[in-house]
Amino acid sequence: MSRWEPNARGRLLKAALELYGERGFEQTTVAEIARRAGLTERTFFRHFADKREVLFAGAGALEDLLVSTVANAPDCMTPIDAAAAGVEAAGAAIQEGQGRELARLRQSIIAASAELQERELIKLASLASALAGALRRRGVADPAASLSAEAAIAVFRIAFDRWTTATDQQDLPRLIRESLDALKAVTAGQPPAEGHEQASAAAALKR
Repeated sequence: MSRWEPNARGRLLKAALELYGERGFEQTTVAEIARRAGLTERTFFRHFADKREVLFAGAGALEDLLVSTVANAPDCMTPIDAAAAGVEAAGAAIQEGQGRELARLRQSIIAASAELQERELIKLASLASALAGALRRRGVADPAASLSAEAAIAVFRIAFDRWTTATDQQDLPRLIRESLDALKAVTAGQPPAEGHEQASAAAALKR
């Protein structure tokens, strides 16, 4: 999702998130979102297919960024490092565009709805599929392409959770790199790197 700006799409996004946070996703209507934003329902549907898509509108742009980053990664990169470069670029874009507070609010809204949780899983599966396809186009055969893509998405998910729940200011791309290092340590049978955060990432990836 993009950072809010004083335009119709930004006003609708801000209004929807506020209402979802206040009343719950299921209890909020498109009419109420449009009214809160000072716009019409017709304007809402020009920007979003339905009220659910407000929370997932940036998925296509993220997928394009993942794929292009993998395609442009140096030839010497291993499949997992190329896939991780893609999710790190996505993390940087989310941090810059959406910001942590909006990300936290979005995650709390999704966590409260089984329907939205299912949609989030579909989105992550789509990103993993796109990553695997990008790796195959680099000449990576299966199962390495699929395994690397799924691992990179797991790395992203763990890092994103740490970022949104941290009590202090954190850098999402750095957390992604730390989670990747933790994954490599786990798969190599090595103890996690020093530090509580790295150990927590390694423990999460073992589950």
